This record gives sequence, structure tokens and C-alpha cells, in this order.
Amino acid sequence: MDIFDSAQGRRSAILQKVADNSSVNVTELSREFGVSEVTIRKDLRILKDRKLLVRVHGGAIKRVRENETETEERNFSFKRLINVKEKEAIGRAAAAHIKNGDTILIDSGTTALEVTRNLDRFHDLTIITNSVNAMTEALKYKRFRVILLGGTVREASNSIVGPLTESNLKLFYCDKLFLGVDSFSVEAGLSTPSMEEASTNQVMISRAREVIAVFDSTKVNKRALSFIAMPDKIHTVITDSHLPANVRNQLKALKINVETVSV
Repeated sequence: MDIFDSAQGRRSAILQKVADNSSVNVTELSREFGVSEVTIRKDLRILKDRKLLVRVHGGAIKRVRENETETEERNFSFKRLINVKEKEAIGRAAAAHIKNGDTILIDSGTTALEVTRNLDRFHDLTIITNSVNAMTEALKYKRFRVILLGGTVREASNSIVGPLTESNLKLFYCDKLFLGVDSFSVEAGLSTPSMEEASTNQVMISRAREVIAVFDSTKVNKRALSFIAMPDKIHTVITDSHLPANVRNQLKALKINVETVSV
């Protein structure tokens, strides 16, 4: 009998996949092991109860070790599985700020990507991005001008960064920037694990008339390696309803518009 025919063997294999890839998908596991998605969900629930992984929408992700920092960079595929409903709601709220005729700049984060998925009601937009994923989504509408910035591709985020990207950015003026961040603190500002991403984000901010930061509340009160900007460079913060009340009050005291969405 194949080891994967037993529940214990299958769960061991699932854990190994999580360790190797940082995340797993229910549908893919069902297909690979030849069992129903209901069975896979039961496996993941048991492994979650044993505190061996973390359940997320559509699958599971690697459990953070005790000594693993909050600012450690995760790849794009991993991030998109976390707080899915919150990110979708934030994307919808952010898209409401757009007007036909706008030139919008979209950052490479998973929450910023959700803005691109909510542009159905528009017919005249120019979309500039350093995100390969956002470019792919924008092209699906078949009616917008889409500009992908040149530069070096970072595999971890499917983003384009570096001196060439920053030089390209300086050719444009944008109405609105939708900026996703890995870490946000009123005292320390916006930050990210990647120095290249931080530098590119700084130039993005300088080219936009209005800066709209989009991130879920789990990013709040954290600080990563590379500084992007202080909160006073942001005009609007759109996040979920779990934003701490004291942070909301601090942002409002800085004259920053704060919008929270409920899931």
C-alpha cells in the first residue's frame, strides 16, 4: 500500500509540502493525492489543531516559528493567501476613489493588486505599474492604456525595481498612487524588507498627486528593514475595521483620511 493511501502518510506529505513551498492549495492537494477536497480540508483542520500549520482561505500556510521576525519577507504567492477577504474589500473601497480619465499608479503588493480587479465601471484610465500581476489583470479589460515600468524583476514579489524603474517613473505625473506596504507605524512610518522596493516606492510617492495606502490591519504597529516614508506623505489610508482605535486617532490628528472596511 502506498504511504499516501493512509491519512497519516498523506498528512505527513502535506506538512512536507508546506515546509518546502510555504503554502498549499486544497484543490491541488485533492488532485495530487486522489482524495476529495472535503478530506483535504479535514487533514488541514487536524494539522491546524496540532499547531503544525495555519489555515487560510483555500489552503494553508507555514506556521511562523517563535524566532521568526515579523518583517521577514514572504513571496507573492504566500502573501496572497493571507487575509483574502480583507484585501478584496480594501481593493473595492480603494477603486471608488478613481475617476474616468485618471492616470493611476499601482504598486506591487497583493492588496494593491485588488484595486486592479475592481475597474469594471471605468472606460478611460491610464494604468502605470511595476507589478507583473497588476499588468496582467489590467490587460484583461482590453480598454485601458497599460504601462509596465522597466527594470529588474524581483521573483519574490513579481515586481520591477531598480534604477531603470525609478528613471522610468520620473517620466510620468500620476493622479493617484495605490501603495501597499509590508509594515506600518505612525512613529516609524511605512517600511518593507526590500531596499529596492523601498527606493522605488519613494519615487512613486514623489510622482503622485494623491497617495492612497492600502493594507490590512495586521501590518500595523510593525517595522521592517527599509524605510519608505513617514505617514505625512500619505493622503488616505484604507484598511479593515480591526485597525486599533489609537492608531486611527493618531492618523486623523495628522490630517490623514482613514477609511475602514468590514468583512
